Amino acid sequence: MKKMNTFSAKKLLLVALALTTTNLAAAGKLEKEDLKFGFIKLTDMAPLAVAYEKGFFEDEGLYVQLEAQANWKVVLDRVISGELDGSHMLAPAPLGASIGFGTKADIVTAFSMGFNGNAITVSNDIWKQMKPNVPVADGKPVHPIKADALKPVVDKYKSEGKPFNMAMTFPVGTHNLKLRYWLAAGGIKPGYYEPPQDISGQTDAEAMLSVTPPPQMPATIEAGTIYGYCVGEPWNQQAVFKGIGVPVITDDELWKDTPEKVFGVTKEWADKYPNTHLAVVKALIRAAMWLDEDNNKNRKEAIEMLSQKQYVGADYEVLANSMTGTFEYEKGDKRPLPDFNTFFRNSASYPAYDGAVWYLTQMRRWGQINEYKPDDWYMETAKKVYRPDIYLAAAKELIAEGKAKAGDFPADTGIKPAQDFFIDKIAFDASKPNDYLAKFPIGLKGKQKVVGGKVTE
Repeated sequence: MKKMNTFSAKKLLLVALALTTTNLAAAGKLEKEDLKFGFIKLTDMAPLAVAYEKGFFEDEGLYVQLEAQANWKVVLDRVISGELDGSHMLAPAPLGASIGFGTKADIVTAFSMGFNGNAITVSNDIWKQMKPNVPVADGKPVHPIKADALKPVVDKYKSEGKPFNMAMTFPVGTHNLKLRYWLAAGGIKPGYYEPPQDISGQTDAEAMLSVTPPPQMPATIEAGTIYGYCVGEPWNQQAVFKGIGVPVITDDELWKDTPEKVFGVTKEWADKYPNTHLAVVKALIRAAMWLDEDNNKNRKEAIEMLSQKQYVGADYEVLANSMTGTFEYEKGDKRPLPDFNTFFRNSASYPAYDGAVWYLTQMRRWGQINEYKPDDWYMETAKKVYRPDIYLAAAKELIAEGKAKAGDFPADTGIKPAQDFFIDKIAFDASKPNDYLAKFPIGLKGKQKVVGGKVTE
């Protein structure tokens, strides 16, 4: 596998290639060639690592540095400040910035980093208490496991006056919203936000959710500070390997083909460097294609890349547990889960409006959006942030260059019909977000809002 090169060596190589190849001769049209991108140490940063290691960035005339970041807030702050040209981001983060929850900024995404890749893990002790409530077949727990099995445990803690603490990675993040969805589907209240006065999200909560950076999740659950968490890989499988926790459900089981991360840049950056942005998206699309090519034939090479300390830095075996189409729940209970990590197939890299609208509905459900919004507001907001037009322009160039086929990409930017691939079977229709919200027994709906720590009509 290609080794990492120094800054100067990479720069000299790029200049030499630019002078000698037709493809890179076009690099003069790029507004900016030297770029720094951020990421968090999770397996779904893989398209960035692959685009770098396989030379796809270089093919587009780009010299890219990849730099691990401490947490999702740092990612957002550094992209907004311009310290990073762009970054691996939680899918709802640009939406949250757009509406001004926590941080106000205009961020856009023209590339989805992939589908799925998360799980919800509980401590061994909590699993021991949950297990009698879980159906069994052939001696094994029946999956997916609903939060119904956790509710008696949470109720017990509540009756004893003990807080039931769980962790996610960022308030306007996939892990927070998916964990809340799972809990509420089992009748457990995950709490409300009341911005700007209260952004803890713990108003009227039965499970107390707080922020922990992804790599710190296993140590935090081992210390007993939290009883469970939602995070991306490899930090669920790490808990299994260390024997300190049990993943009870993956997000692929919670909502089939759920959009997870995106590649985000500021709108100002995208407007200032449109050709560079297009080139970046082209390289990332090629990386996503490579990751899913021929039934994941390249995944072992990808895992070797990701295991390097400058990327995820986890053991090969831990990464392989989920990246090769399997997933281990209890130790020794490894099951096929072929779509746990998808990067290109099923339009996984396409920044679809549907996913953006879904995340906005969940932000409204828990009070991050504390005022009623009409249906058309959701799609208008999605279209300000998600840019499938740029993605399709990049795809068109790749097709013209013979690097992709037209059939690999969606034909248009329309929204999908109603989906019911959710654990609670409540169908989602992106064209009717308020009707969708009205179906949930727990969560804000209609004109409801949180005022003074109470839900009012």
